[in-house]
Amino acid sequence: MGSANDMKAAKATYDGFISLIKVSVPVIILIVAVVVVLIA
Repeated sequence: MGSANDMKAAKATYDGFISLIKVSVPVIILIVAVVVVLIA
């Protein structure tokens, strides 16, 4: 049964991806806000 190990690996990858998104989204919003202020 290799599928259980595959699911563990997939969940680890997914959790890492979600935590990366949680960190990067505020950073991107901050950069966009700075650019908008500079343009305006």
